[in-house]
Amino acid sequence: MSVWKQRLLTNWHVMRVIRLGISIWMVATFFIQKDMFAGLFGAFFMYQAITDTGCCGVGGCYTPPPTRKAGNNVEEIEYEELK
Repeated sequence: MSVWKQRLLTNWHVMRVIRLGISIWMVATFFIQKDMFAGLFGAFFMYQAITDTGCCGVGGCYTPPPTRKAGNNVEEIEYEELK
């Protein structure tokens, strides 16, 4: 399977479907009302939906989860009750 075909047909999630819906609505608005602004934004959202990219690009906002080092031991804390 080619890369573009695989990217287009797999990994559909909620945000990607929302982008596709927004793009279809805006492109339809462009054709019905001849609104160039809606057409440009519709094309932008269509590009994002087809290529599965967001504003940050593919994985552009990813931050790795924090990892614990083997030498870090959790120390027990002793509490003293005050009356």
